[in-house]
Amino acid sequence: MEKSLCTLAAVIFLGGFFDAAQLTDDTTTEVHLLLNSTSTAASVTVQLQHHSTAKTTPTAAQKLHTTAVTTKKLHRKNISRDSEEENNGEKKPASKTDEKKTQLDCPPLGLESLRVDDSQIRASSSQRSGLGPHRGRLNIQSGISDGDLYDGAWCAAYKDQNQWLEVDAIYLTLFTGVVLQGKNSIWSWDWVHTYKVQLSNDSVTWKTCMNGTEEAIFEGNQNAWSPVLGVLPVPTVARFIRINPQTWYINGTVCLRAEILGCRVHDPGDSSEQDLGSKDPLDFRHHNYNEMRKFMKSVTKECPDITRIYTIGKSYTGLKLYVMEISDNPGKHELGEPEFRYVAGMHGNEALGRELVLNLMQYLCKEYKKGNQRVVRLVTDTRIHLLPSMNPDGYEEAYKKGSELAGWAEGRYSFEGIDLNSNFPDLNNIMWDAEEMAIDKSKVSNHYIPIPEYYTQEDAMVSPETRAVISWMEDIPFVLSANLHGGELVVSYPFDCTVGWAPQEDTPTADNAFFRWLATVYASTNLVMANPNRRLCHHEDFQVHNNIINGGAWHTVPGSMNDFSYMHTNCFEVTVELSCDKYPHASELPIEWENNKESLLVYMEQIHRGIKGVVRDKMTKQGISDAVIKVEDHDHDIRSAVDGDYWRLLNPGEYKVVVWAEGYFPSMRRCHVGMQPRATICDFTLTKTPLQRLKEIRAKGLKIPQDFLQLRLRALRLRKLRATTKVLNQRRVGQRMLQEERKARGA
Repeated sequence: MEKSLCTLAAVIFLGGFFDAAQLTDDTTTEVHLLLNSTSTAASVTVQLQHHSTAKTTPTAAQKLHTTAVTTKKLHRKNISRDSEEENNGEKKPASKTDEKKTQLDCPPLGLESLRVDDSQIRASSSQRSGLGPHRGRLNIQSGISDGDLYDGAWCAAYKDQNQWLEVDAIYLTLFTGVVLQGKNSIWSWDWVHTYKVQLSNDSVTWKTCMNGTEEAIFEGNQNAWSPVLGVLPVPTVARFIRINPQTWYINGTVCLRAEILGCRVHDPGDSSEQDLGSKDPLDFRHHNYNEMRKFMKSVTKECPDITRIYTIGKSYTGLKLYVMEISDNPGKHELGEPEFRYVAGMHGNEALGRELVLNLMQYLCKEYKKGNQRVVRLVTDTRIHLLPSMNPDGYEEAYKKGSELAGWAEGRYSFEGIDLNSNFPDLNNIMWDAEEMAIDKSKVSNHYIPIPEYYTQEDAMVSPETRAVISWMEDIPFVLSANLHGGELVVSYPFDCTVGWAPQEDTPTADNAFFRWLATVYASTNLVMANPNRRLCHHEDFQVHNNIINGGAWHTVPGSMNDFSYMHTNCFEVTVELSCDKYPHASELPIEWENNKESLLVYMEQIHRGIKGVVRDKMTKQGISDAVIKVEDHDHDIRSAVDGDYWRLLNPGEYKVVVWAEGYFPSMRRCHVGMQPRATICDFTLTKTPLQRLKEIRAKGLKIPQDFLQLRLRALRLRKLRATTKVLNQRRVGQRMLQEERKARGA
């Protein structure tokens, strides 16, 4: 009976395992199968053949080796990373030891990504509900204070070796490893030094993972933040898995966060096993710097008529900041066509945004070629700029560790240790201080605020990446942008900085209504954010705010790119937190693309809301650059671009718009903005003032014409007439009020 069950299990395993995992070489590997009918673990030897599935292709940094461990004390992690040498384009030859190892590319079950539900996680005990088993997820973050419902780990109620954290995989799963991490807290240090792994098919009978003839002891953590991988000596098929701590930090308690690595065993008779990925034929994998360059070149080769690659600068280590332009006329600003940008990878370890931007490049290319009218319209009417990696140095650091081992902050900062998210000039407080000191606040500039002198010094702590992006912003008249981050599920909008740098305070802009609209557009179309039954990522419930929040109300960020973009240029920008998992496994990328695809497209389409037009000189018909476009009741102006064209994002409504430029009389007109995502054309023609015309004539050394002198005299007399009329009107009003006051007294 035992032999027949083993044979049946082996058949199930052979028939379906290859659809869930990639095997990188042909080798004979021992796999354990746990069977309910026997108290021992049956061992089966199977021949594993190479099988490739694009949707589960991990990065080289994520390939795990199954090893036979000889040490009897600790089973340490063993990771192999296949690195391709840039020189000669050859792969580094594997050692003889590596050739003997079988690589099982099993993805995480999804504790960090929340694919594993809270109901699938149990524990022997818990200190309190806020430290329950549902908090034992890799990289989960706690709130500022301990003791609430959202602490930073699972913590057992007792300090003994009988404690465990259990995960139900729901289906038979080939378990290959465990990733362990300590407790996230600023108040205490708690982590597990060593642990055992137990497996079961019924959650009643458990078998401890063996290292030869002894129970395997896995090495855990030496601090609270660094993830450590423990690889099972022999991959084992089961349904349940337990982590059983053996030793822990002497001054702490039994606390841990974890991820489980495993491949679901295919069952041909299980109708619930469906492909939850994407139908779009895109390159779903993590791309390091060299792979990203090759990928972008391949997109340009496929769609040369609508794409262009250019660089805006270099990182500290010399990696180029590549941008993909997508337009029907790449390389040129077309009059009246708005400029859009997506920026990803500001924090290098927040890798999802990088891959989504690369996916978007490929998607727009393929759909444009297919004649997808929505995409054709976007490409034709919009000049799109995509920067997939603002912090390539940080990304390369995180990439070396891989998706499960990079932790929460590995690669977040630039090579110099700078947080690029707060490395821009703080223009907010410059404006607020000027308003506070001014007698008339309306005279204080509310836009195009210049960069302060201290920021331009050579010794200023400004990263080369930030300098490059600022120069990019000033060169191109961007209208709309989004900054793609990760680690939460929310869209935040300016201001990010609060008055006086208060820790949390709602700090709206003059365009608060439109910013809220932009944030809502993305959040409401994101499949995860829009799900009312989704679990909190960490400890903040953004669903009470409909998954959007003012940046300052969340946490103050002086010197953010969003605020700088709004106050120094014409561009409106929001921050999108794309996923609970900053660096999702490659197998998650198709799902994440589907979650964000519609949001990425519909957000770009919002660039065509509001009004747009061209400001021209009445005499020459040439465009006027740097003209100020002021919308009544909106205390934030914008300016026209070099060719005189402008774009002002506005919600539907009627608006009084005044345009003026130096040396011209101002012009006013009323503009209507409809409900459709199509900008209303509001062109303006400005007439030069006589003084300006006189300056130009004198500058050219020409003779002042007689009719111009008469026109000048006429203008002066008209100005005097208006002034005297104003005085007379004021006098009449005063007399009328005096008469009414006398009548009131007489009554």
